Amino acid sequence: MFKLRVDTETVARTRFSPSLAAESLAWLKLAADAARHPVFGDPGPLARAALSHPDVALLLDLLPRPGEVYTPDLLTPQPGTATRHRELLDEQIARIEATTQAEVETQVLAHTQVHWPRPVPLTARRSVEAGTMPRRLANGLARFWRDALAEDWAGLQAVLDRDITHRAQAIARYGVGGVLGSLHPTIGWAGDAITVVKPFDGEADVSGRELVLAPGVLSWPVTSIQIDVPGQVVLRYPAHGVGTSAGHRPGRIAPVVGAARAALLADLEPPRSTTELAARTGYSPGTVSYHLSALHRAGLVSKVRDGRYVLYRRTAQAVTLLEGDVSG
Repeated sequence: MFKLRVDTETVARTRFSPSLAAESLAWLKLAADAARHPVFGDPGPLARAALSHPDVALLLDLLPRPGEVYTPDLLTPQPGTATRHRELLDEQIARIEATTQAEVETQVLAHTQVHWPRPVPLTARRSVEAGTMPRRLANGLARFWRDALAEDWAGLQAVLDRDITHRAQAIARYGVGGVLGSLHPTIGWAGDAITVVKPFDGEADVSGRELVLAPGVLSWPVTSIQIDVPGQVVLRYPAHGVGTSAGHRPGRIAPVVGAARAALLADLEPPRSTTELAARTGYSPGTVSYHLSALHRAGLVSKVRDGRYVLYRRTAQAVTLLEGDVSG
């Protein structure tokens, strides 16, 4: 178990904000590992294609491998106070690029040497030595977001915003301490410390620091702590409702499948081809094909051949979701 010792100033300065950098890195890691998210499934070909860019690959060089727990905090700067998600990401990208050479060397070379059973990849070490790492990491994050996440982010944003609204309502009823003890079964509140169940024991005094509580969807169901940057503390926790019936209640189909896929499902009456859907929705045929493939794997559409065309139609499961969306 790990303990974060806090004081009244830390509690007073506690706020909620998603970390879009952390969400992007979680999706990047799934794509690189050819893995599936337990709720949102396969990251898809666009995410995997983005890995070929050398600056995106550099991000991957600094992510932990199985059995490792340390990620340099410079990759996921403390979220700012912007209200728009894209502005939050821009702030984090700017903070990555502004990382000092001394901090890069401390986190990437010194801390990994302590926490990783392997050396830092040679390409990453050379980037540190050349002084190009902050700029390249910032560019890699911006590119991966643009290529793999930007188009469908609205649905995930709704889930994150709903979590923060839920926590704000809980604070009104139970106070900050009550919420700190209810973020997740692995997170507790001891009156003067936040406890987090981890495979390692430890304690850190973060008195006087600002504490940001960051709900996660693509990083779900992981909890994580970052305290390496002076003055900053970020506690990431699984967003409320993800992976449960609460995340799939009527009226919430777009947050579940993404705005683009929800729009395609809504337009599959009657069954339509990829070309027809592209013309009707304004998406490119490639984008429509990508989303339909994901919906097909999820069991929400089926496909039948009609002469020269393949037509997509909703399954019974999709009809149920859409009926709930209308009723909500």
